[in-house]
Amino acid sequence: MKRRNFLTNSAIAGITFAALPLSSCRFSPQSGSSDKKSLENLDELTIMELQEKVKSGSITYVGLTQIYLNRIQEIDKSGPGLNSVIELNPDAMVIAESMDKEFKSGKWRGPMHGIPILIKDNIDSGDKMQTTAGSLAMVGNVAKEDAFVLKKLREAGAVLLGKTNLSEWANFRSTRSTSGWSSRGGQTKNPYILDRSPCGSSSGSGVAVSANLCAVAVGTEADGSIACPASMNGVVGIKPSIGLVSRTGIIPISATQDTSGPLARTVADAAILLNAMTGIDPKDESTTNNKFQPVDYTKYLDANSLKGKRIGVEKSFLKHHEGIDKILKEGLAQMEQAGATIVEVEFMAKSAEFGKAEFERLEFEFKDGLNKYLATANAKVKSLKEVIAFNSQNESTAMPWFKQEILESSEKKGDLTSKEYIAGNLQIDKLKSFINELFITNDLDALCGPATGTPWCNDVIIGDHWTGYGAYTPAAILGYPSITVPMGFLSGLPVGLAFIGQVFNEQALIAIGYAYEQKSKNRRAPQFLSTLKI
Repeated sequence: MKRRNFLTNSAIAGITFAALPLSSCRFSPQSGSSDKKSLENLDELTIMELQEKVKSGSITYVGLTQIYLNRIQEIDKSGPGLNSVIELNPDAMVIAESMDKEFKSGKWRGPMHGIPILIKDNIDSGDKMQTTAGSLAMVGNVAKEDAFVLKKLREAGAVLLGKTNLSEWANFRSTRSTSGWSSRGGQTKNPYILDRSPCGSSSGSGVAVSANLCAVAVGTEADGSIACPASMNGVVGIKPSIGLVSRTGIIPISATQDTSGPLARTVADAAILLNAMTGIDPKDESTTNNKFQPVDYTKYLDANSLKGKRIGVEKSFLKHHEGIDKILKEGLAQMEQAGATIVEVEFMAKSAEFGKAEFERLEFEFKDGLNKYLATANAKVKSLKEVIAFNSQNESTAMPWFKQEILESSEKKGDLTSKEYIAGNLQIDKLKSFINELFITNDLDALCGPATGTPWCNDVIIGDHWTGYGAYTPAAILGYPSITVPMGFLSGLPVGLAFIGQVFNEQALIAIGYAYEQKSKNRRAPQFLSTLKI
């Protein structure tokens, strides 16, 4: 969430330990096994490539899980010290063993069977791990059951490796917070250049995927928390339409904007993960109201999908920063070469007009949703008011760098029947009419623009340095889907291209994102450089 930009009424960016001990466990490669030999060949493998290794007998799901756990220890907790994983799952190997047994008995659940994943630490897991949103106030909160989306992933056969660090409270705590920092988890680092921001709030999920610490990961977003980490960590992120993926069991910010979504190294892997995440949840009315019909998003992975498409690009981003301008224009030229028509349009200035209304809506919904979540959780704090009090009483550890202005301003809001809240929603409806009309009058298949600028330096004193991008913003405000795909590099730092689609038309957006990815081939594995050489 671009917190300061709310206060200046301009465009919004990413909402959506030191460290406590990661785990008492230590993992080591299985001596003499073919799995050990596979360690050096794991980087950048896709889900289907991993499945082929298992089917060929060159590795097992246990071996695969072991390798990723080793990589977390070697890369995340030592070596470069990315600090993207906040807690490991002590049952990961047991789950992997059960997936191996099923596979050997002839049962294969599908592409996610036995695939090691990480999920963000605001998603409930009914196991031995905590769910804390990175907050010391939430330490000890062991959920009674899995979030609905995690139930779906377990049913699909995924092996849960652990949970990822995040911007505390999904970046909804302070007007000058630092993305990727939480009081429980400390600072997550960008794997390309370690002193640069990983963005947020799904910082750990984006970093872990980029650094090959898992096959795929789950993030959450209210505004930019999947798109921005995808962009700044050189990976793919999908923010689904509101109602496609259940929010039950996820620590909330916004009933109108919250969703979880995939982070992956390829569009194909993101589509596979999204397949496993969707479904109707009786406890989340947004999923029951959308007339959900199952879609296999992998069927839309067609490299020719840009042919005949009309893509609207935000005009102001063509002359914004000379380095990123060049990368963007190269991307647009590649789309044209693939058969697309590029149409210059303007949508960011109009979106910025609704920044204040969006922020106030989030304040209202955060207070309402968090109080409901905490009322039945196992946390020691039972309300937003108690969270604020805990932080104040433990200021040196809970708030050493920045404070809790957004928590405090949210606590002052009324309930969801207040005239101010209702008026704000009516105001935002004007943006929906504008974006819908933009699609119709220009006969567009998608809107696009840079998701972010390059990652800025981590700065716990001043906070994040937003650069005026954020093409995903209208999709976040309106509950429409967006996909972010690597667009290129500037001075070794990744930049992503965000595409916005129409509501519940993820398949069209995935097709466009996949075709652009296949044409551009911009994904590059990180090298864990300590700082930018100038």
